[in-house]
This record gives sequence, structure tokens and C-alpha cells, in this order.
Amino acid sequence: MTTSHFNTKERILGAAEELFAQHGFAGTSLRQVTSRADVNIAAVNYHFGSKENLVNEVFRRRMDEMSERRLALLRKAQEDKPGDLEAILSAFIEPPLALTIDRHGGSAFVRVLARAFAEKNDRLRKFLSDNYGHVLREFAKAIGQALPGLAKEDLYWRLDFTAGALTYAMADFGLIKRPAGVSEKAHCEKAAQALIRFAAAGLRAG
Repeated sequence: MTTSHFNTKERILGAAEELFAQHGFAGTSLRQVTSRADVNIAAVNYHFGSKENLVNEVFRRRMDEMSERRLALLRKAQEDKPGDLEAILSAFIEPPLALTIDRHGGSAFVRVLARAFAEKNDRLRKFLSDNYGHVLREFAKAIGQALPGLAKEDLYWRLDFTAGALTYAMADFGLIKRPAGVSEKAHCEKAAQALIRFAAAGLRAG
């Protein structure tokens, strides 16, 4: 792919991500995307074919890298600290939270991710499940090994709740705001540690 093609595709993805964050998936038209990206509709059709594929690619652009990072950290945790629940949860929680301070549009994607949970979009949910469900299963397996006495149904409920709390924390809906004088990075790290402790306690609960 030539540099110009790459730049056009990235401009379209960036524009779509910002608009999906602001207006949702149903509320964003391809005309708005082309206007924001300063391209014509033919460019969108050439690179993506349809609005549905454009939505999917917005997720793939962020989720592929984040998923690889999560799984790499999980493998390292299992090698360095076998059976350590906090290390497993750190691998699950820290890469997504790091997106919130990503200067290259990560914060917009966080809002897009929140939209995916809030809007009923069965095709998108199927795409996410088909392409990234294996990540959740790997973590469920690792947590199950760390907590062998935890019933499988309870494990999945609690991991689901942890994922929900993580999404909430990423979207910055909560009561705790970054104090003046505290860097975004430090605030993000503190949030990650607090969530890891919370999730570990919930997973270990009787």
C-alpha cells in the first residue's frame, strides 16, 4: 500500500473514530465521515466497502494491538509468577487503561468502546466476540487455574463484572477525577492498581 493510500485510510479511520465517539454508530453517516476526513465517498468504498466494515476496522485498529499486549503480559505473568491472581489481572486491566492517555486518539476510542456496550448492535458484538473472545477465554482459563475452587459459572460472572468496571473506569464516568498536580500517567496507574485490588477481592469472595 502506498503512503498516500495509507494516509487516506488512516484519516478516514481517525475521522470515523471521533464521530462514532461523539454521535454513536447509528448517528454517524458516511457523509459526515467523508467531510471530516476530507475525502470522497469513493475512498471510503475503496478502503472499507461499507459502513459496517468501517466500524469493524475502527475497532480492529486498536483492539488487535491491545489484545496482543494483554496476551503477552499474561504469558509473562504465568512464566514469572505462576498462579498469581494480581499479576493476571494486571495483564487484563493495564493495557486498556493505558489507552485513556494515548495521545494518538486513544481517548476517543475509549468512548467508542463505551458506545459498543451502550448501543444494541448485534453485528458489532458478534464481530468483537468472534475476533477477541479468545482473549477473554485465555484470561478466564488463567484465573481458573489461580482459583481452582471457584466454580466456572461464578468465574465468568465475576470476570464479566470486572470487564464492566474496567470499561467504566476507562470512560472516566466515575466520581474520582484526576487531582491537580497529578499527571495523567500517575492517575491511570493508581486507577489500575485500585481496580486490580477490587477485582482480586471480588474473584476471591466466598
